[in-house]
Amino acid sequence: MAEAPTKSLPSSARPAPAPSGLFGRELPHSLEAEEYLLSCCFIDGAETMGLCQVEKLTSEAFFAPANQKIFAQLTDMDRRGLPLDLDVLAEEMKAAGRLDEIGGYPYLMQVSSKIPTTAQAGYFIERVSNLHLLRRMIQTAGGIVERAFSPGENVDQFFDEAETEFFKVTQGRVSDSAKPMREPIKEAFVVIDKMLHHRGELTGVTSGLKDLDTLTFGFQKAEMIVLAARPSMGKTSLALNFAEAAAMPRKGPPAATLVFSLEMSAAQLALRMLCSRARVNMKLMREGFIKQNGEEMQNLLHVADEFSKAPIYIDDSSALSIMQLRAKARRIHARGALGLVIVDYLQLLSPTDARLPREQQVAEASRGLKALAKELNVPVIVLSQLNRASEKENRTPRLADLRESGSIEQDADVVLMLARPKDADEKFQVAADSVELVVAKQRNGPVGELKLTFLRDITRFENFTQ
Repeated sequence: MAEAPTKSLPSSARPAPAPSGLFGRELPHSLEAEEYLLSCCFIDGAETMGLCQVEKLTSEAFFAPANQKIFAQLTDMDRRGLPLDLDVLAEEMKAAGRLDEIGGYPYLMQVSSKIPTTAQAGYFIERVSNLHLLRRMIQTAGGIVERAFSPGENVDQFFDEAETEFFKVTQGRVSDSAKPMREPIKEAFVVIDKMLHHRGELTGVTSGLKDLDTLTFGFQKAEMIVLAARPSMGKTSLALNFAEAAAMPRKGPPAATLVFSLEMSAAQLALRMLCSRARVNMKLMREGFIKQNGEEMQNLLHVADEFSKAPIYIDDSSALSIMQLRAKARRIHARGALGLVIVDYLQLLSPTDARLPREQQVAEASRGLKALAKELNVPVIVLSQLNRASEKENRTPRLADLRESGSIEQDADVVLMLARPKDADEKFQVAADSVELVVAKQRNGPVGELKLTFLRDITRFENFTQ
């Protein structure tokens, strides 16, 4: 990659010359890669800064002092929840007395207009990080070469110190994710103790449905749960019931719940949740048959107060990519630990590369959501579409009916499928008054079928009653 000329930087912000004694050559760097990366931060700060956090990229990785200061300021703004906007950055740096040090507003404009898209952000992060490691390696090696000419009497100690210094440089490159067996054993015995001394008590997040909790013992940490059905079968309604039960449980501490709604707006979801919990007929309310001072309105006001205090977050951004979704979830989790994430729904996530076949696009999103569950150590409920096969053949849906990618059933720890009873009216594709919930897959428990009651007027699923 061609290097950008340093004359565009003010003298105070130019890279320092290579230290003497390092073979008389300039340290490896790419000013273009640094500027391209900063440009990505201005285009989509949430996604790019999320990727930087994953790769543990800090301002020290930048070669040019101006770029170091810009990235440090962006990192601070991201931590404080400020928008990563060019004008906001300029104002923040001006207030801190650093704007002139980087070349002023003209240099910020130059950097922000480098590229039009964040498609290659991952490449530039890797490039900047690798060049930083090379510079550190060269500096470390240079110091060791100097000391090697006079290592002292204890040569073994010199070798040990040299090896330690090299290890310090490279240890950040590969994350140490392997745990000694005693750590997961302790975690397993916490679960075993709960099972033995609190028989029947959930070990995960409650679904609010007794029969489902009996089968799964709740939604477990680090698991990806797929909830699949044909359109208009009540996937979103059931997912919102799960969100309510998790954040507002009848007993036990609430689980902070984040809902990504790619299909419906936050206001639409809030209306559904209000009417469902208050048991108010949404159709009658839309038609204006709810009295302003009546019992239904009082119930709605009471429930609205409950929801206002509940730890539920709704993100209704459209055209989210899996990387953007993970970055947003990561940031909210950093501010306060999440207990449950819900994604409505998988097939609406935007591909990171539109040129890939559709099956690969869905597989990428599926893998990303499973990785998110493990990274945040929370259950992630993912809504998904089923194909028409079970409908045409008038049978109970199965794993092979998951639409557009076989990787969904591979990645999922639990697969739940909503299906109408076989004797239900076939005239309209809507949820019946009673619904079959099929637990088609469960890595750590039994599978089976159970019935739910669907209260259509208030879009609410409850335990089945005759």
